Amino acid sequence: MNKLFTKAAVAASIVVMSIASSSMANAGETLDRVLSTKTLTVAVGTDWGTMAFLNDQHELDGFDIDVVKGVAKHLGVEVSFVTPGWDVIVAGKWQGRWDLAMGQMTPTKARAEKFDFVTYFYSRSIAVVHKDSKAKKLSDLNGKVVGAGAGTVDEEYAKHALAAEWLGAKPVEYQFTPGEVKSYPVADVLNQDLRLGDGVRLDAVVMSQESFPKMLASGYPFKQIGGPLFAAPAAIAIEKNDKEFTETVADAIKSMRDDGTLSKISMKWYDGIDFTSEK
Repeated sequence: MNKLFTKAAVAASIVVMSIASSSMANAGETLDRVLSTKTLTVAVGTDWGTMAFLNDQHELDGFDIDVVKGVAKHLGVEVSFVTPGWDVIVAGKWQGRWDLAMGQMTPTKARAEKFDFVTYFYSRSIAVVHKDSKAKKLSDLNGKVVGAGAGTVDEEYAKHALAAEWLGAKPVEYQFTPGEVKSYPVADVLNQDLRLGDGVRLDAVVMSQESFPKMLASGYPFKQIGGPLFAAPAAIAIEKNDKEFTETVADAIKSMRDDGTLSKISMKWYDGIDFTSEK
């Protein structure tokens, strides 16, 4: 009787384990592939500026590269990079060619139909004036001529037309009202017009805070007034087919945020500024 009971118990255990294994395989296809191959395949760009670029050794380098290496370390796997075009990344239907995509993708509601998101960065926009400007606070820009890049969220903010369509977006607060907004298809022309002097062609520009320190280091006679105008979240993108994988990546980012690693990577690449928190 004991032998029969033991055999029955073993058989029952095998069935339970088989069902559990089958369920895990079906629910965690991407995670299972990453762990079994011990490789996290990541889509990045080679010309994404500070995010991802080819260094002097012709190796991928940058903020996004360091972040995803941290994710791989958390998973206990190696990283393999692929470099599809951004249009291919955002189109979805990756068919297992890569496991996640970097690139600080804005997690809009439309994109959420194809992707899961793990936020790791916040892109902020600021108001910048010539160093000779008498403006001391944002309200001093009311009625002034303000420039911004054409087709950017900075332009939309300056025109009071910013539709914050990302997930969890808060209502946009407009902190000044320009008298005129000039749109520039070429960022360098925008910056050069402000460089001519206070009020010569522009009184201020709206730009990304990430690029501002390098402009100062390059000798641009600019200064920031006020704090960030708004912050848009930027996320790691993962196709909607593996909840467990998304949760594992989210756990890795949370761990890096909690122990200060994420902040340190940001300050390393963005001149001492932490862009990994919304404020």
